[in-house]
Amino acid sequence: MTDYAWPGPDLSAVAERPGVYLFKNARGKVLYVGKARDLKARLTTYKSPGGDGRIGVRFLERDARTVETIITRTEQEALLLEDTLIKQFKPPHNVRLKDDKSFLMIRLDDEAFPRLKFVRAHHPREGKKKGRSRFFGPFASARAVRNTISDLHRVVPLRDCTDAVMNHRSRPCLKHQIGLCSAPCVGLIDTKDYADLVERAARVLSGDVRELEQDLDTRMREASAKQEFELAADWRDRLQALRRTVEGQGVRPGGTTERDVLGLARAGEDALIHRLAFRQGRLSESRSHLFRSQLPDEELLHVVITALYGQGRRDVPKEIVVPCAPPDSKLLEAVLGEGTALVVPRGGDRVRVLDVAGENARVELRRRIASRDADEGAAEALARLVDLDDAGSQLVVDCFDVSNFQGANVVASRVRFRSGLADRAGYRRFRIRSVEGQDDFAAMYEVVDRSLRRGMRDGDLPDLIVIDGGPAQLAKALEAREDAGAWDVRVVSLAKARPERTVKRRRLAASEERVFLTPDSEPIELPRHSDVRRLLERIRDEAHRFAITYHRKERGRITSRLDAIPGIGPMKRKALLKRFGSVVGVAKASIEELRNIPGISAALAKSIHERLQERE
Repeated sequence: MTDYAWPGPDLSAVAERPGVYLFKNARGKVLYVGKARDLKARLTTYKSPGGDGRIGVRFLERDARTVETIITRTEQEALLLEDTLIKQFKPPHNVRLKDDKSFLMIRLDDEAFPRLKFVRAHHPREGKKKGRSRFFGPFASARAVRNTISDLHRVVPLRDCTDAVMNHRSRPCLKHQIGLCSAPCVGLIDTKDYADLVERAARVLSGDVRELEQDLDTRMREASAKQEFELAADWRDRLQALRRTVEGQGVRPGGTTERDVLGLARAGEDALIHRLAFRQGRLSESRSHLFRSQLPDEELLHVVITALYGQGRRDVPKEIVVPCAPPDSKLLEAVLGEGTALVVPRGGDRVRVLDVAGENARVELRRRIASRDADEGAAEALARLVDLDDAGSQLVVDCFDVSNFQGANVVASRVRFRSGLADRAGYRRFRIRSVEGQDDFAAMYEVVDRSLRRGMRDGDLPDLIVIDGGPAQLAKALEAREDAGAWDVRVVSLAKARPERTVKRRRLAASEERVFLTPDSEPIELPRHSDVRRLLERIRDEAHRFAITYHRKERGRITSRLDAIPGIGPMKRKALLKRFGSVVGVAKASIEELRNIPGISAALAKSIHERLQERE
């Protein structure tokens, strides 16, 4: 491990060996981590070819003061070390792409009458069996999956109802009458004929559609020749549905080379890579990755390819098509695996698909920049509305939401938006400590007070707090702010829109979303399609989603206390919760009250009471 001054007079002392290099600023913070097959040659490329000492990468010229090199024995070790150091130091100029958590797939289970299921799978293998199921995909979006399933039902009438619905039907449903289901629920098709339909659907999803397309076309023409025009129109619609299914997946006959195509678009420091993945001769995935970087295109592609395919994050195709050659291409090819090639096309189909990927990247980048500009504009308008003009488009907003179940297990959430965008690092969850029963006002006071006190201690206060509710909720939040001493934080409340209604024979007019700046002032009504209203609704809905997710997790954790008591199964647990409302209610019940529940004996009632009292 060796440090060199940057930019030094020369790099003659750097070893001509594989390894990793780390650029650091004056305080020793790591700015960028890279790998190289030849460290000396690689670092030399950062200097301009004119030999005048200027640096070709702006942030290195401005901020870098030293470069540290770590020699490794092999190029593969350099790749592994680079990945480890990026995770350790989180350098601002490295690309850190989030791994795909799941892929949108269609699944066929091995059962008597399978149905097409929309699922998310972590490791897609098209047409391969995983356990007793077959997966097809991945698909580019949830809409693509649903459209494919909808169109496929017109061609292959498989059931789409759940097992519970199918097992309790006594007559065919409406979908059978319009030709979208073969009605296995009432025995109108046997398992053998249904299995033939399943195999036909599997062939379509695998891209083999020529036989089925020819069959539908023949049926359409025969019906037309017999002047059975309604039947001919039905076959025509099924044929069009089949073609939409094929086109929706990008199914195209041709070569079977596994190929990823990376299109690149840039605008200032914004860069977007759009990846088209071709498997078995068809487009299987289309996905964009946005990040900010000052690296030149070649260097950017180098780190993007490492982030995409390094450490087994996804299957590496045989061919990766790129718009320009990254440095150390041979190193990349070696570490990606034997048989993988990086290709910069000069003509033919590769150029065509690269153009498609590039156009997708440019369109998506423009869309995301426009969306970000709109979010920043909405944040700036919100700052003006609440008299925080100094914050402008950099406005930091916290929003709180309280969640409980019949007064038990009260929790709260805080979400943070910065410049109109969700800032996940600012999300927090709270378990309410000082409130007994259902008192949302006291719970809101506690969570705002705790959050502001922690923010003052850590120097992490927002510009604005948004409370979901009306004047009463706002008054409690303002009380918490005063007690915490965070007087510079603006607090407002957002009251939901309400339709026109009648209460005690008195007609109440409808209203739009309203913002209360103080508990005593008249609210400001937000126009239905204003950017400020859209932003506030998004913030409030995210706070509610985050609180509900946490509450369900906590509620499930508490319910498991009943499951741990010997003799309590699903039916008895359900009966107890139905009678007493919650586990807290069960814990407060007497032994005699517990004995009144059907199936609960005197001994079991005593055991439940003792176990829950111990926990309490």
